[in-house]
Amino acid sequence: MAQGAQQTAHQRGLAGAQIALERDHQSGDERRRQRGTERQGRRLVGQGQGQAGIIVLTLLVARLCMHSEDPQDWKQLAARIRAWGTGLGFSAVGIAPVTGSEAAEAGLLAWLAAGFHGEMDYMARHGTRRARPAELFPGTVSVITARLDYWPDAADADEVLADRTLAYVSRYALGRDYHKLMRARLQQLASSIEAELGPYAHRVYADSAPVLEADLAARSGLGWRGKHSLLLARAAGSTFFLGEIYTSLPLPADAPVSAHCGTCRACLDACPTGAIVAPYRVDARRCISYLTIELKGSIPVELRPLIGNRVYGCDDCQLVCPWNRAAPRTREDDFAVRHGLDRASLVELFAWSEAEFRQRMAGSAIHRIGFERWSRNLAVGLGNAPTTPAVVAALAARVQDGLALVREHVAWALERHGRLPP
Repeated sequence: MAQGAQQTAHQRGLAGAQIALERDHQSGDERRRQRGTERQGRRLVGQGQGQAGIIVLTLLVARLCMHSEDPQDWKQLAARIRAWGTGLGFSAVGIAPVTGSEAAEAGLLAWLAAGFHGEMDYMARHGTRRARPAELFPGTVSVITARLDYWPDAADADEVLADRTLAYVSRYALGRDYHKLMRARLQQLASSIEAELGPYAHRVYADSAPVLEADLAARSGLGWRGKHSLLLARAAGSTFFLGEIYTSLPLPADAPVSAHCGTCRACLDACPTGAIVAPYRVDARRCISYLTIELKGSIPVELRPLIGNRVYGCDDCQLVCPWNRAAPRTREDDFAVRHGLDRASLVELFAWSEAEFRQRMAGSAIHRIGFERWSRNLAVGLGNAPTTPAVVAALAARVQDGLALVREHVAWALERHGRLPP
């Protein structure tokens, strides 16, 4: 839900932008890029087709670009890749091995078995492929990982949360959707490598495929898994997106860093709905990022009061984390606040028509949840707002809304204010 649906709903754990949970859908741009890569592969291997063809291509390309068998050459290339990456604006670049994910795979399977993924069926659809890069993209030998800071200059998050007349939007979603920028930036890095070596087998992912992003990033030395399940870094906290390049290049892996959470449990105690059921274990069904982004239907009645004014995602576990006190602000213009979403009023946003929503949220991560879920979330926020004539009038104006899901949540909100819908 955010590092995605924040990096998908807690990193794709379930909070902030590391939501995030990885998206199984791929954009048209990515599918076109992949078709282009496959066409290039067919040119190089002649009659090779399917996975066998990709594997042949991988072996051929590895021979073509192997200027030396000296490991030092690959070590020097890895250093250049990191430099190219930071030059492109990434805050850090690392390299992960394709092996060593057994613990993460076991954790994923246990998480799924417990039903913690809720309605996110795509989390189970690809099974162990999430933890096995060479099964997702045959021939993968190493994975290049990258961090990109997203926290914008915006109204103080704690102050907005404290004012129940305002709508709180997770800070990763205040600007433009990160997927296109992240993919383009990763492709630029991949192209820099190609300019150095010539064609090689690779694929770029930015929250667009079944990838255990946080695990790969941790194994590439970009940080450690926090107790909220997001990736943490000493100099960056957790307010960043993650992306990957799966590659056939035998690059030397970076060493993982040690964890530095110690006995701290601030994130567990701060979660409004108790979704962090144990250190490193998130029940998505209770997570506000899941409830406001991933869940398509009715929000459980018992959780609605706990959501407060959070209408898209939740940052609470990140706001209390000591490592985020000095988290850097983003340098990306695309992530700057748009349409005053950092402190917009609930009444103002609830008055938008569907056309206004589509026009204003075009190019935003919020756009993908659609007008219906956006309105549902705002109705819950208004139900938790102070009782004022403006709040009651805003709700009453949509009692007969054309969307049944919205009508249900409006009726609940009016009852919270002591008003029975007609």
